[in-house]
Amino acid sequence: MFRYGISKQNEAFNSELCDIYCRYVSAVLPPANEDLKGDEVEAIIKFKSALGIDDPDAAGMHMEIGRRIFRERLETGGRDGDIEQRRAFQKLIYVSTLVFGEASSFLLPWKRVFRVSDSQVEVAIRDNAQRLYAFKLKPVGRDLNADQLVHLRDAQLMYRLSDELADDMFKEHTRKLAEENISTAVNILKSRGREASLAIEELNKILKFNNLLMSLKNHPDSSKFARGLGPISLVVKYSRNWIRLSSGGDYDSDRKMDDLKLLYKVFLSECLSSGNMEENKLMALNQLRNIFGLGRREAESITLDVTSKIYRKRLAQSVSSGELAAADSKAAYLQVLCEELHFDPEKATQIHEGNVMDMVYDNIYRQKLQQGVANGELSDESVKALERLQILLCIPKQTVESAHADICGSLFEKVVKEAIASGVDGYDSEIQKAVRKAAYGLRLNREIAMTIAGKAVRKIFISYIQRARAAGSRTESAKELKKMIAFNSLVVTRLVEDIKGESSEVPSEEPKVEEAEQDEEEEEWESLQSLRKVKPNKETLGKESQTEITLKDDLPERDRADLYKTYLLYCLTGEVTRIPLGAQITTKKDDSEYVFLNQLSGILGLTDKQIVEVHRSLAEQAFKQQAEVILADGQLTKTRIEQLNELQKKVGLPSEYAQKIIKSITSSKLAASLETAAGQGRLNIKEIRQLKEVGIEIETMVSESLRENLYKKTIDDIFSSGTGEFDGVEVYENIPKDLHINPQKAEKVVHSLARSRLSNSLIQAVSLLRQRNHTGVVSSLNDLLACDKAVPATPLSWEVPEELADMFMIYSKSNPAPEKASRLQYLLSISDSAAEALRNMNYGPSPNGVSEEEFVIDI
Repeated sequence: MFRYGISKQNEAFNSELCDIYCRYVSAVLPPANEDLKGDEVEAIIKFKSALGIDDPDAAGMHMEIGRRIFRERLETGGRDGDIEQRRAFQKLIYVSTLVFGEASSFLLPWKRVFRVSDSQVEVAIRDNAQRLYAFKLKPVGRDLNADQLVHLRDAQLMYRLSDELADDMFKEHTRKLAEENISTAVNILKSRGREASLAIEELNKILKFNNLLMSLKNHPDSSKFARGLGPISLVVKYSRNWIRLSSGGDYDSDRKMDDLKLLYKVFLSECLSSGNMEENKLMALNQLRNIFGLGRREAESITLDVTSKIYRKRLAQSVSSGELAAADSKAAYLQVLCEELHFDPEKATQIHEGNVMDMVYDNIYRQKLQQGVANGELSDESVKALERLQILLCIPKQTVESAHADICGSLFEKVVKEAIASGVDGYDSEIQKAVRKAAYGLRLNREIAMTIAGKAVRKIFISYIQRARAAGSRTESAKELKKMIAFNSLVVTRLVEDIKGESSEVPSEEPKVEEAEQDEEEEEWESLQSLRKVKPNKETLGKESQTEITLKDDLPERDRADLYKTYLLYCLTGEVTRIPLGAQITTKKDDSEYVFLNQLSGILGLTDKQIVEVHRSLAEQAFKQQAEVILADGQLTKTRIEQLNELQKKVGLPSEYAQKIIKSITSSKLAASLETAAGQGRLNIKEIRQLKEVGIEIETMVSESLRENLYKKTIDDIFSSGTGEFDGVEVYENIPKDLHINPQKAEKVVHSLARSRLSNSLIQAVSLLRQRNHTGVVSSLNDLLACDKAVPATPLSWEVPEELADMFMIYSKSNPAPEKASRLQYLLSISDSAAEALRNMNYGPSPNGVSEEEFVIDI
């Protein structure tokens, strides 16, 4: 300053410098909704030094900025504005503290000027330091090095962030990096592909990162590094004194622990995939357990489960290959196997005692069974030999059945597939003999045989249905379904008979049905015309197709009902053939198609109730479409009723369902007309009550807003009726009940209308008085009394008292009820003597009912 001939003692110049500094600091500080970038303190210090401004003057400018923020906070008001200004004030405190260093405690009197406590200053410094340090941590990845850690330490000290907070933030950052790999691995395992190798890669990345952190922690210059270096942990850790050592992350919960156990199990399986556990893999496994925070018991349980399976697998391989039998010492061989797997010998002993001999005996039995079925069937000698072997080796029945299901079942499945592949025309006597030979020669349980056959047959059924769905028209879809019906009748039915050993010529016995159930079923089937055609009769009783193999568990009920409906429409409408020029020909079908429809219901596994529902819904749909045309205006006449009855018979819909549809149509039409009438004001409470008497639910046909408007109009009519009557029970209870509106809300409407109509009635009465319309005066005064009954009023005032007297005289000459006259006298502020004089006035009729002299009265 002195070099340029400028004196700092000049107050005006010094004030301008302070103003420039204040503007610069305000410009450097980011807006309230943005965080600090970290370079603000250095920029302010350099600018302050360049200006040559003293610290006390500069500190005063910082306080001035604080005052400005504080004023804006008071002026802004509102919660959001208050939060933004508070954040701006905290950033000012933080930057100012770093700019002035230790001198800030006496240069910046936050507590005295703004009533800010020391703890609030500490919070401002801590929060902003954390934000800046988090910004520095953000680019740190899994390949961090010593230089990055040194820079982080320098930034922490510069930001005045405590070691404890820096430690927590760094650990949280490394944990989140590990959680990203864990989430990726979990998603891979839960996906359809389930590629375990990709999940293992993500876990190896975590282990590599964990090793890097531990090596940096043991670095000779670790004191210069950022705080928080150490192994990763996903869960909260406590000391023996229950002091919290680390914070948990997203996977520190029981719900997420199942995912971590799954990853641990997959990694353990990968470590044992080669058949033995290497030392480096064992160390990696222990690291992963510590990272996941698995307890010792949880880890041991998973390890036992996986290792036991690997041990059994290797043991079975050694038994089948003869390696175990050829070993000089069986115990030494098994000991080596346990050491390779790091498997507890005691656990291995338990496995041997429970399962190893079973495995050996099961293997022997299977070999003997395979030899017995080499020619495609089990002879009596082979069966007896297998029974002796089962008794000799004490093989459980469950093990025997499992072996027969695996070995004999695969042979039987091959025969069934060949029989099905032969098609409708190829299922001859040779195929029939092969099926019967396999079904009985292999000595398969009938249930198992039917399960195997059902699985193969359902695949063919599904292929027919897929083609039917892909067809371009209903006729083509019906043709594919018809092929499936033929396949079931000519191939599957015979296949089932051959498996069960039944003859197609002998009809199966019908199950006995109770008489009550039978009568109810007959009533249902007789109710619809199309159902009567589907019902089996004596002519088709001996030709029924099998219904044991169905698609009941393969397709949803809705899909099966849609397929049945498609063929039912085909039966009703016939086959449609398109010809040139866009025309089409419909061929009528006879009732034989309904026989196929009945067989289709058996294939689809539909119950009688479901079948009835499809027929009924179709009949209802057809009836409703035509009934809506007949009842277009919602009016039921004698001619239309006859038309609807004919339509009902034609469609074959029971009367009760037809009546429901008719009622629904007429109700919807009536609702529309009522809604229109209520909106236009053509509906009154009397008509509403007449509609309720005939069973019409007004609350479902007229909206609540229109019903409230109707109530308001009804009350307005009462207050303008000219009778002076007001029935509280009718207004507050009966009418709201009839209109289905809230009584409390209705009462508020009445009071509001009464207050507004009270003054209006007085004004209207005066106007009619001046027009010499005495009848209208009486009516308006009656309206005023009705409003007064709803909301009792105080005496009314009027600028011309003579007009009030004239109105009272006219009203008293109309022979009113004494209580009405008395109440009106009170409301018009007329004394008893004046009222008596007015009543005794001579009354001579004029053209409007009152003589001219009555308008000149001196009270």
